[in-house]
Amino acid sequence: MSNVQYMNLNHQTPKNVETIIDRFNIEGKIIEIKAFGSGHINDTYLLKNENDSYPDYLLQRINHSIFTNVPGLMKNIQLVTDHLKSKLSEAAAATEVLTIVPLHRGELFYKDEEGNYWRIFHFIKDTNSYDLVEKEVQANEGGKAFGRFQAMLADLDASLLIEPIPNFLNIEMRLNRFYQALENDSAARKHIVTEEIEYINARTEQMKTILKLGREGKLPLRITHNDTKFNNVLLNKNDEVQCVIDLDTVMPGFVAYDFGDAIRTIINSASEDEKELDKIKLNIPLFEAYTIGYLREACHFLTDIEVESLMHGVLLFPYMQAVRFLTDYLEDDVYYKISFKEHNLQRTKAQIKLLKEIEAHATQLSSIVNTVYSEIKSEVA
Repeated sequence: MSNVQYMNLNHQTPKNVETIIDRFNIEGKIIEIKAFGSGHINDTYLLKNENDSYPDYLLQRINHSIFTNVPGLMKNIQLVTDHLKSKLSEAAAATEVLTIVPLHRGELFYKDEEGNYWRIFHFIKDTNSYDLVEKEVQANEGGKAFGRFQAMLADLDASLLIEPIPNFLNIEMRLNRFYQALENDSAARKHIVTEEIEYINARTEQMKTILKLGREGKLPLRITHNDTKFNNVLLNKNDEVQCVIDLDTVMPGFVAYDFGDAIRTIINSASEDEKELDKIKLNIPLFEAYTIGYLREACHFLTDIEVESLMHGVLLFPYMQAVRFLTDYLEDDVYYKISFKEHNLQRTKAQIKLLKEIEAHATQLSSIVNTVYSEIKSEVA
């Protein structure tokens, strides 16, 4: 590794990077290391191989302040990727599923002397990812990606996986934190947000619907991705879905979580923190395109009540994000990075406006889900 080149490093390059890489069972000779991607959680580096006959790799420093159980996290990813690969040909498995590179002694990660955790994946070449969904064909491919992901994991026992971030999508926990922040009012801001508090209070029981259905045994616990942003889908050169990535939050959950999270990020015509609330409108064609892609892949394993729950997820996620932003605002902006003093309040208002738009069009959106589901079921019957 003496001829390794270090290029475009936006993160502090670890002094012991060569030692770290040498611990892993990689093939070939790494000749270039450069920072890669736009992720905010883990530090990622692309390792360029000297010989094109060997793969390039992605080296990641796992943020163990967020993912405190790294062995459990990596075991989750191994269980999921092994299961996905078992359903594909060898060639397809290499390009359509993430491949973990173990250490020489077989472990899935390396802990260095400074207490940092490292892992390596194969880099999947000739793929693209996009931060924003702009076209219906893109939304459709995103729906296909996460529908197929859930469908291929539907027969894997969800109890085998841990929760890498406990209660990550538990709205009751988020509301408890919100009410504690209200009680403490540490930043003396409660009086500013009375309208937002009233809006949130009026919907607390409605937003617990998915949790209640799960506790009643009406919604099965599935293996879900839990971070269904469009940039977590790799597309091939023809912009067709190839691989779902960023598996750190894969855990037991409900299908409506993945659906609602994806819809929140694609249906909004404006940014997440849009100041001019009148600009926040729904892109319903994108909603329909995603729904078609998702249900075409997932309808064969979903129960009728799971399909009914999808709209609960669509309503829940902007609500939950508003709760989280407003909680942070009340706590004096300790979690989310802000660009100005009222940033979290502006985000809260934008998410509430998005939810109001969804509520106003809920009948239309539900009709789209039900119609698409019925049509696809009729096709496959």
